[in-house]
Amino acid sequence: MTEDSGFIEQEEQDLYEHLRIVVDKGQSLLRIDKFLMYRVENASRNRIQNAIELGNVLVNDKAIKSSYRVKPLDVISVVLPHPPRDTEVYPENIPLNIIYEDDDVLVVNKPAGLVVHPGYNNYTGTLVNGLVYHFQQLPTLPGNDGRPGLVHRIDKDTSGLLLISKNERSMTWLAKQFFDHTIARKYIALVWGDLPEDGTVTGYIGRSVNDRRVMSIYDDPEKGKWSVTHYRVLERMDYVTLIECQLETGRTHQIRAHMKHIGHPLFSDATYGGDKILKGTVFSKYKQFVENCFELMPRQALHAQSLGFLHPTIKKQLYFEAPLPEDFSSVLQKWRKYVGAEAKE
Repeated sequence: MTEDSGFIEQEEQDLYEHLRIVVDKGQSLLRIDKFLMYRVENASRNRIQNAIELGNVLVNDKAIKSSYRVKPLDVISVVLPHPPRDTEVYPENIPLNIIYEDDDVLVVNKPAGLVVHPGYNNYTGTLVNGLVYHFQQLPTLPGNDGRPGLVHRIDKDTSGLLLISKNERSMTWLAKQFFDHTIARKYIALVWGDLPEDGTVTGYIGRSVNDRRVMSIYDDPEKGKWSVTHYRVLERMDYVTLIECQLETGRTHQIRAHMKHIGHPLFSDATYGGDKILKGTVFSKYKQFVENCFELMPRQALHAQSLGFLHPTIKKQLYFEAPLPEDFSSVLQKWRKYVGAEAKE
């Protein structure tokens, strides 16, 4: 079989639309491969260019080349020879640590390592699979199929509080609070280095051109969404600093990307370079100590500690806190002991 015959066979197959994008009215002329890099999760430029060459990317129902420049109101379709994956979420008996529940909402304390909702490479075993097992008829937001009850999320390896809606009315009510940035959320994080003072990090956050799994901070509003994180120093331990972060916006990897951006990545955060010794001495004793901490907490040192919101029915402000999990508190104790012992030497 020749390469050409392979292309003919694909053209003869039924093609299914997996993604449709209507380009904004204000969009400037931009190569389509570059445009799709900013709009499609987990897609490299090379992968997008291959899809374009195979005829899997259409603009206004016509195949194009990678050099095509998108124009305002273009309709871009990604078509593949297999139907989109079933978005139905199947119930699984996954234990949930529920710290508050009424007829409208749930507040769950999520352990590190638990994925929040089904997605690429994680179609089962998620918190949402557990939710649909324990609760019937959870609502979904428009365009958010496969994520019943969710009005926000936290990363797989971040621990802490998650707010779940149990009906359509509360879903709409809570979603507006998140949109208006009136939900009070505070995180506890351990970062590399000695932060000199409290501060605020801002910038447009979007996917890195070099690695689609990583978020970067840009000055250009066309490359990302506006993001704001306020942080406050809680405790200094020479080579690391314990901080409290308050989110004004809630973007993907926001705290992790912001702290990396200002030169203080989260301790043990492999994605953002925090799983290496970034501050400290060259002594083997210190190196062994830090590696022991990494082993004790093999995930980013980030915990969603508190959550406050206006309840949709009783119209009162509710506030919840979750203590640090054992891995995080153990690493803190080790740092305090190490720094204290070092000071005495």
